[in-house]
Amino acid sequence: MSEKAPFIRRIRSFVKREGRLTVGQERALNELFPRYGLALKNAPLNLDEVFQRVAPRIVEIGFGNGTSLSEMAANNPEQDYIGIEVHRPGVGNLLLQIEKMELTNVRVINADGVEVLKQMIADESLDAVYLFFADPWHKKRHHKRRIVQTEFVALLRKKLKTGGVFHMATDWKHYASHMMNVMNESEGFENTAGKDQFLPRPDHRPLTRFEQRGQRLGHGVWDLIFKKNN
Repeated sequence: MSEKAPFIRRIRSFVKREGRLTVGQERALNELFPRYGLALKNAPLNLDEVFQRVAPRIVEIGFGNGTSLSEMAANNPEQDYIGIEVHRPGVGNLLLQIEKMELTNVRVINADGVEVLKQMIADESLDAVYLFFADPWHKKRHHKRRIVQTEFVALLRKKLKTGGVFHMATDWKHYASHMMNVMNESEGFENTAGKDQFLPRPDHRPLTRFEQRGQRLGHGVWDLIFKKNN
């Protein structure tokens, strides 16, 4: 009789530390999620059916309170957005913004972004993946928790169309360097700014209040945009 293979637990890039839901967020999860939300399932989505059209498709992993995502969707109605977030208050907040702004080009998933990509996103179906201000896991012993790792980038490469982009932004210089190093070591991508170069904030990424506060305090922000070239 062969021995069972040992169970290897995947290191998570997040810890759920969510506070209480507001009354509005709870209502949104109950009433709006059935309309705009997508449940985690082990089957690729037919995005043309989900959005009832053919359009460029963008995934944002870890959208926080959803302010930037809703603004991008409002400014770019010709594009479809899938927002992924593990924290329910943020999901509820985005749903409220979708309702208020009458957005039809956003869908929301309350789950782990890696699992969503693996289980629900078909290969070569995305035009862009956004990862803005992910947890940098400052302490060296926690660097293994950073979401941007070689294995994760290889997964993104499968999901992006050729010519699709992976756009990252961070306000931690060491994490910016880490992401640059990982991307330089990953096959199938080229830096749109040139080797080892960062970009100023592009117009399509909204300036958040969090970022504005950082600028007032003299903090830097680093954007990286890598294109899948094969």
